[in-house]
Amino acid sequence: MSFQFLDNGQPLYMRVYNYYKDMISKGTLTSGQKLPSIRRCSEELNISCTTVENAYMSLMADGYIFSKKNSGYYVSDLLLPEKFTKTVQGAKTEAPVIRYNFSSAGADRESFNFDLWRRYIKSALRQDERLLSYGEPQGEYEFREALAGYISAKRSVVCSARNIVVGAGVQSVLHILCALIDEKKNIRFSDPDFRQGIAVFRDHGFRIDNENYDIIYVNPSNINRFGGTMNVGERFSMIKEAFDHNRLIIEDDYGSEFSYLSGRTPSLQSLASGKNVVYIGTFSGLLLPSIRMSYMVLPDEFMDKYTSISFDYNQTASKTEQIALCQFIRDGHLDSQIRKQRKLYTAKSRLLAEALKKSFGNAAGIVITDSVITVKAELETELQPQELIRRARLNGVALNAMKGADGKTNIILSCAAVSAEDFSKAAELIKKSSEI
Repeated sequence: MSFQFLDNGQPLYMRVYNYYKDMISKGTLTSGQKLPSIRRCSEELNISCTTVENAYMSLMADGYIFSKKNSGYYVSDLLLPEKFTKTVQGAKTEAPVIRYNFSSAGADRESFNFDLWRRYIKSALRQDERLLSYGEPQGEYEFREALAGYISAKRSVVCSARNIVVGAGVQSVLHILCALIDEKKNIRFSDPDFRQGIAVFRDHGFRIDNENYDIIYVNPSNINRFGGTMNVGERFSMIKEAFDHNRLIIEDDYGSEFSYLSGRTPSLQSLASGKNVVYIGTFSGLLLPSIRMSYMVLPDEFMDKYTSISFDYNQTASKTEQIALCQFIRDGHLDSQIRKQRKLYTAKSRLLAEALKKSFGNAAGIVITDSVITVKAELETELQPQELIRRARLNGVALNAMKGADGKTNIILSCAAVSAEDFSKAAELIKKSSEI
């Protein structure tokens, strides 16, 4: 095998991923062709089986390959991430159009008041003098002040404006956080599917280790892809274990506003009185995915180190949007936005569940998950999750699927980006895709 281990700054598993991706994209590996087993690939490339497995899992997640039970990994006949075409024996085959995207983290058009947001953006743009300069590296002070008041009231987070660092997306603040951690280099991710976060830490030389770790990255309001929530007892137990073993907790509180079924549980950061927990939040899910605004709350023990390196990092979040969002929060519109989204997505998830029940009947168990935005269909089938994903995309439906602990295949559907009027048609296509 002629794979070249050129150090291009990417994690090793991503270099293996890109190697196979390029071969599939160029037609060197064709539909139905079997890939080397994980063990064989590991031996041929002289890398660990874990690295190969991570690369294969990423290829499967992006639709380039699929697995057959007790057989191995095969090239898919569908090229998912990029809209390109390829010629096979003179015939041009185009990737199918996705009509119903249930795998998207997008938003419903009705979930956001664009006219209201435009007014705040226009107001921010009138502050000529402020916009003539670069933004503060840590984030605009007034915005951090408003944010500190908001998360203190809503999530009991122990902080002041001094502890908050703003960035354009979670990856942006994680790059800064990695520079603040000197000795602790083994990290565990409670969600192994959070590839963006894993990539950042690997790029900074951290090791992913689920057994011997001194940092844990956890989303207590979405502990799995079904939106499960850690209860208060579990949160206290994690804090105590971290304290006993001198571990740092990174708490990604994404989705806490939508944990309806379990109630609003306190943040880990608040239960730990702000010590030894880095709290991370984002506005992409509450406003629009295109508004890239995230933040982290650093413990006091990190602040001296942050102050010493802060001017090495330019602010990546829009200064205009920070000014607009500051006043948006002060005027109480963020609370209104959350209430509006809860009402809309609760209604949509119920309609989607009803459509699935009508299509599947007794062939599937339909569950509205704890996050409400997500609906789960549980199937007893020999069809592997990646094959089901592939078939669904051929039918114009994008979805996620995975094996549950009970061996059932779980279809995971986000109702946010699909119109409720299309649920019935989409449910029929999903049922068709799942039939053997």
